[in-house]
Formats: sequence, C-alpha cells, structure tokens
Amino acid sequence: MAHHDGHTIEVSDPGTVGQTAGSAASTALKAGLAGLVIAVILAAIGGGWQRFLFSYLHNLVFVVGIAIGALGFVLLQHLTRAGWSAVVRRFAEILTMLFVPCGVLFLFIIVLVLSGNDLLYIWNNTAVAENDVLVRHKMIYLNRTWFTIRAVAYFLFWIGCAWFYLKTSARQDASGDPKLSLKMERFAPVSLLLFGLSLTFAGIDWVMSLDPHWFSTIIGVYYFASCSVSFYAMLALMVYSANNKGLLTREITAEHRHDIGKLLFGFNCFWAYIAFSQYLLYWYANIPEETVWYMRRQENGWEVVSMILIVGHFVIPFLGLMSRTVKRNSKQLAGWAVYLLVMVWIDLYWLIMPEVSPESPVPSLIDFACLLGVGGLAVLGVLKLAGDYSLIARKDPRLPESLHFHNI
Repeated sequence: MAHHDGHTIEVSDPGTVGQTAGSAASTALKAGLAGLVIAVILAAIGGGWQRFLFSYLHNLVFVVGIAIGALGFVLLQHLTRAGWSAVVRRFAEILTMLFVPCGVLFLFIIVLVLSGNDLLYIWNNTAVAENDVLVRHKMIYLNRTWFTIRAVAYFLFWIGCAWFYLKTSARQDASGDPKLSLKMERFAPVSLLLFGLSLTFAGIDWVMSLDPHWFSTIIGVYYFASCSVSFYAMLALMVYSANNKGLLTREITAEHRHDIGKLLFGFNCFWAYIAFSQYLLYWYANIPEETVWYMRRQENGWEVVSMILIVGHFVIPFLGLMSRTVKRNSKQLAGWAVYLLVMVWIDLYWLIMPEVSPESPVPSLIDFACLLGVGGLAVLGVLKLAGDYSLIARKDPRLPESLHFHNI
C-alpha cells in the first residue's frame, strides 16, 4: 500500500543519457570488439567453433532478456496506469533499446541457420530430420525459413514497440500533452498480449530447440521469469548509479528502491516456483524425452551447477532480500542486483551449455569473451540510440504522484 503527501518537489535536470555516460560509449566499443575478437581467436586455436556459437547464443539470450524484462515493465506500467514508477520508467525505456543491437547481433545466427550450418541447431541437418522420427515430425516448425521469419518478427515487434514508447514519452517531455499518456495506455493491452506470445516462442526457438527431442510447456514462462529478474536487477543498478553521481537524489527515494527490491525479490521467487514446477512435472510424468534432458544436468559435474542454482538463485537471495532494510538501502540492493545478474547468467548457462559440453560444466574463456563482446556492443548501441534522451520523464502527468510516493 502507499500514500502520497502534498508537499511540492522540484524536479531537477539530470541531463541526458549521453551526458551522464561520458566516455562509456568508447569503452563499450573497445570492450565489445576486443571480446568478440578474443572469442574468435580462442575458438580458432582449439576452443572449437561449436563452443563459440553456443557461448555467443548464451550471452545474446542473456542480454536480450534484460530488454524483454524492461519492455514488459513499460507495458505493464501503462496498462495499470501505475503512478509510483513514473520517476524510474525512463530507465526501463532506455533499456528497451538493447533490442536494436541484439537484433543486429542475432543476424549472425540467422545467416548461420540459413546457410545450413547445424553446429548450433541439430535440426538444421536434413539427414538428422530424415532419420529421426521425432525431429521429422517437428520439421514443419523447426526449419530454417520459418525460424528466420519468426526471429525477424520477434525483433521487429520488440524494436517497434520499444521505439514507440520511448519516442512518445520523449515527445511528452517537450509538450506535456497528457493525451500522449492515454495513447500509450491504449496500445498497452494488445502489445502486452503480443509481447507474451513473442517471448514464449523466442524461448522455444532459441533455447528449447537446441535439443529437438525435448519439449516443455513452461519454457516461455521460465524465460520470462529470468528476464524479469535480470531487468529489475539492472534497474536497481541504474538507480544506484544515478544516485551515486548525485542525479535524481530527491526524485528517486528509498520508497522507490523499496518497490524495485520487492519486485526483484518477488520475481526471483517466481523463477524458483516455475523451475520447481517444471522439474516436478517431469519427475512424475517420467517421459524419456523430458527426463533425459534433466539427466544431462545431473551428471558429469552439472549436478553441482544445479545445486548452485537451488541454493544460490533461490535460498540465499530469498533470505537476503526479505528484509525491508536491505531493499531500501541503495548499496545493499545494488549488491544483490549484481549477485542476481550473475545467477541469471548461470541459469541460462545451465539451460544452454550442456547441449555442447555435457561432459563438463566448467566455463571456457570463450564464454567470458563472448559476454564481454555481446555486452559491450549492446551497451554501445543503447548509448548511441538513447544518448539524447533525459533520464526522467519530466512532464509525465503521473510524475507528481511518483515524486510523493510512500510505502505504508
């Protein structure tokens, strides 16, 4: 619950994303290029091209997941006409710009699939499809043309939606027209419906189809939970970074951090619930195509990663983030945000990498080089695309409500 007091808060000018970032774009470019070059060199001298491709996909799915979580947040705030979040919503709108560089980076995977390469997706090998009954029956969905059309459709929708909400919100910064808020609200319901469908099928295409024998009716929700955790963690870090630089210190208060912390805590518990639900369904159904997928993650050292996720992704943050004090403390919340970003990365590693390295869960230098490469270029894209936008929606009609927000 919340209430709103009546005293006036003057909104400060935090400047634009570009002014705040400084030389970060140059650093991101160097880091991104260096990371991908190092990953390619490591693959060429013995790390293996298949490992490189899986690492590239893993880190791309991780980064685009932050953007998916951000877009879901933006749509939900407009759908519910939320007031508390107006002061931090621009951070989410900025993060949705990750879709553009991620879409460009995903073109490499599309070209790979269209060329007939099967190092990443074994179903792309026609011989496998002809000799495997289960795969053959799925080829109406798992084929290179349909895979490409779907991937392009996902990114076109995500990018279009992200641009619409950021551009419209920025127009309101100049005009203050409340009708623009109504316009964004009108598009939110159908956009949220398409958003849910798109992220579900993206999870099926990019993660589940790595093993064409495996099927999960819960993979879309699982991926959504991971995306939400990574987004709220990133939002907490952006708030901490802005406040640490002396920006928006009066506008973004412990009350807003408290709600961000509650959402981070809640969605992390939701992830645990979904992960356990999937395991429980597989356990009592005892279907070979499902249990084999889990067995691969319960042997050869992967069982250690499974335990790390149970304890590290749920038990520890459940106890650590439960306190109201932690959620309201800027540094402590930021620390937990970094921790949970690492856990989400490990979770996606556990989902994807056993398909290429079932004999060992030990990360390769290629994995970290790809993280640096994909992450660096994604950050560069955001800074270039959103560099001229303010860090706060200055004339949002719900901003006064957000500025006077208090938890009770």
